[in-house]
Amino acid sequence: MKKFFVFGLLIFVLLSYQIRCWVVDAGPLEQRVDVLIPKGANSGIVAETLYQNGVIDKPWLLKIASRIVGLDKSLKAGEYSFEPNVSMFEVMQKIAKGDILYRRLTLPEGLTSAQILELIQSEPMLEGEITLEVKEGELLPETYSFIRGDSRNSIIKRAQKAMAETKEKIWQQRSGKVPLKNPEQMIVLASIIEKETGIAEERGLVASVFVNRLIKGMKLQTDPTVIYALTKGKKDLDRALTRKDLEIDSPYNTYKYYGLPPTPICNPGKDAIEAAVNPEMSDYLYFVASGNGGHNFAKSLNEHIDNVRFWKKKNKTK
Repeated sequence: MKKFFVFGLLIFVLLSYQIRCWVVDAGPLEQRVDVLIPKGANSGIVAETLYQNGVIDKPWLLKIASRIVGLDKSLKAGEYSFEPNVSMFEVMQKIAKGDILYRRLTLPEGLTSAQILELIQSEPMLEGEITLEVKEGELLPETYSFIRGDSRNSIIKRAQKAMAETKEKIWQQRSGKVPLKNPEQMIVLASIIEKETGIAEERGLVASVFVNRLIKGMKLQTDPTVIYALTKGKKDLDRALTRKDLEIDSPYNTYKYYGLPPTPICNPGKDAIEAAVNPEMSDYLYFVASGNGGHNFAKSLNEHIDNVRFWKKKNKTK
């Protein structure tokens, strides 16, 4: 009887050791894989899902181990990323902690709302149709994290909330010298600044030109507003502007009408919004492309004409 007991104990110890090795040793996964654990899944479904994706090779053992350690009660649905040779113990730990894979979607500065909605619609890891109404300039360009299966509307709501909060905060910190009546006008001006330059060092000066023109009652005469009048923000203009374009009868045509256009012409980023209400101090009233990616600024029309001639001459030599 004693021999049977010793033999049984030996078998138990060996089996326990083997199970421990199966649990803590490197697993069969050969390359990184992302696995979606559905909502409401129990340990059996989780084990089978991981087995089908090559993360584990003994689903029965995961089910037993999960029940022993109480993993069934702490399972968290979501998408998980597993590295090669991850052990079964590490797999259980990751799922128990809810160490979910967060994906990222970047909404670049200067896109129109139509273009941003198209970007969100094309993200394959988001779900659902876009049913929200989105106005121009209502979304804050930013990188948003999300988990697989989040709704497209949820990204839009977050971008709308972020813009509303940013708009209010920056408006409260505005300079008292800018001729803007409300936060909405701030976003309109910021959208023009965003479209005119992508160079961080220039935003303050570009903003100063438009602010100076508004103060003096001059037309803004900015090409991006005319482009918006032609495209309605639905697409990019795939050609250069013509003189005839500058005659279009639209409230967005700042060559024809004074003041700001009725709405933003894109969704500006934080830096452009800050520049709109805290521009650099300057006497500049004009600017034109320098030919080096930036702009040349001028205080007088004659100086501006010289800059334009320089730009045209430089373009001819290219």
